[in-house]
Amino acid sequence: MMIRRRRLFAASIAAAAALPMLAPRTSRAQQRFDSIFMFIPAGPGGGWDSTGRAIEQAARAAGLVGSFQFENVGGAGGMVGLPRFVNQRRGQPNALIVGGSVMVGAGITNKSPITIRDVVPIARLTEEAGVVVVPPNSPHRDWASLAAALRANPGSVPVGGGSAGGTDHIALGLILKALGRNPREASYVAFAGGGPAQAAILGGQVAAGISGYSEFAEQIKAGRMRALATTGNERIPGTDIPTLKELGVNVTAANWRGVFAAPGITPAQRQALIDLITAVHATPQWKEILAQRAWTDAFLAGDAFAAFLREDIAQTEAVLKDLGLA
Repeated sequence: MMIRRRRLFAASIAAAAALPMLAPRTSRAQQRFDSIFMFIPAGPGGGWDSTGRAIEQAARAAGLVGSFQFENVGGAGGMVGLPRFVNQRRGQPNALIVGGSVMVGAGITNKSPITIRDVVPIARLTEEAGVVVVPPNSPHRDWASLAAALRANPGSVPVGGGSAGGTDHIALGLILKALGRNPREASYVAFAGGGPAQAAILGGQVAAGISGYSEFAEQIKAGRMRALATTGNERIPGTDIPTLKELGVNVTAANWRGVFAAPGITPAQRQALIDLITAVHATPQWKEILAQRAWTDAFLAGDAFAAFLREDIAQTEAVLKDLGLA
C-alpha cells in the first residue's frame, strides 16, 4: 500500500508540474503571429489608418497577434507609400498594407509604375458610403443649395476630399455629370488623407467635402460639419442623412478597404495571413468596431477577393476615362 501511495503521490506531482507548461503552449497555439508590420499608405486619422488600427485592436484583444508595428507614409492616394512597401517588404511573411478603391483609382490616374496589382490580395474588409459635408457657417443649408451652386458654376465651388482619382473624386465627377455638367469642370482639392481634408473643411479652405462617413462622423455629431447627403444605396444606420438618390441625384459610390501582403511571399505564407484576417473578422471585437464606426461588413478573402479586385480595376478604369480623369 505504501509503494502504491508513493507512486500516486509522485504521479500527482508530475501532473501538477506539467500544468504551467501546458498553459503557454495553449496560448501560443491560439496566437497566429508574434508580430505584424502594418503599413498605412496615408497620414494618421484617415480611413486606411483607422482600418489598420482596428485590425490591431481586434487581433490583440483576441490574442491572435502579439504586437504590431505601424508605418504611415501618405501621398497621392497611396502611390507614395506603395512603392516603399513593395520594395522594402518584399518576401516578408508578416507584412501587411491597407488599401482599397482609392488606391485603385490613384494608380490609374497617376499612371504609377507600381500599383495595387503589385501586392498580394489578402482580404476585403469593409465598404463605406461617402458623405457630402459643408462647414457649419456655410451658406449652403441643404443639398438643394449646394447642388444649385454646382450646377451654375462647378469651378467656383471647391470640394475637398481624398487623393485625385480616388472614390471621393469619382463621386464628385458622377454628381456633376448627374447635374448636367462636365465632370472636368470640377474644382476638386485633393488631400493625403481624412485628417488633412477635415482641417481644410473646418478651416473654410474649401466650400464642401466628400469622404467616408466614419472619417467625418465625430465632426458631424459635434456640429462642426453639416452633412447634406450620402452616396450609399441606403441611409447610414443611426443617421438621418438622405442619400443622393433620395434627393433626385442618381449616383451611388462606395469605398471599400482591405489588406494586402508583400510580393514574393509563398502560397503557404499568403494562406497564413488569410487565415489571420479571417480569424480577426470572426471576433466579437471586430463586429463591435463595425457597429461603432458604421462600416458595412464586406468580407471577401483569398482568391474570391483577387477576382473582385480584377473586376474593380477594369470598372474603375472605364469610369475614370468616362470622367476625363484617366
